[in-house]
Formats: sequence, structure tokens, C-alpha cells
Amino acid sequence: MKENLRFAWIASWFALVGQLVFFIGVAIFTGEWRYVMWSLMVSMMAGVPSMIRTGQAQKRRNTPTNE
Repeated sequence: MKENLRFAWIASWFALVGQLVFFIGVAIFTGEWRYVMWSLMVSMMAGVPSMIRTGQAQKRRNTPTNE
């Protein structure tokens, strides 16, 4: 089965950075900066593990097999 790692990287970056950028916009609009604090924690909890898993899948895909 061929994995679509491009989509995995896009989703990982969106989880890490995209949510934070969105909530910074919300915080600027509303003036409530607590949105940024909570979104930072959530984006780190979602983004970092997905980046690690995607990186591991990329390494497995690029290593030659002994077949």
C-alpha cells in the first residue's frame, strides 16, 4: 500500500501552525488573548506527534529493503 505522505505533511503542518494562526486572528478580532494560549497547547499536542509519525513513515519509505 502506497502512503500519501504529502497529505500527511500538510495535515501535520496545519495542525501545528494553521490552528495557531487562525486563533491569533480570533484573538486580534476579539481582544481575548487566552485563545492563543489554549490553541498553542492544543496545536502542540496535535501537531508534534503527527510530525513525528510522518517523519518516521518518511524514513521507513526512504530506507532500502533487503529483499
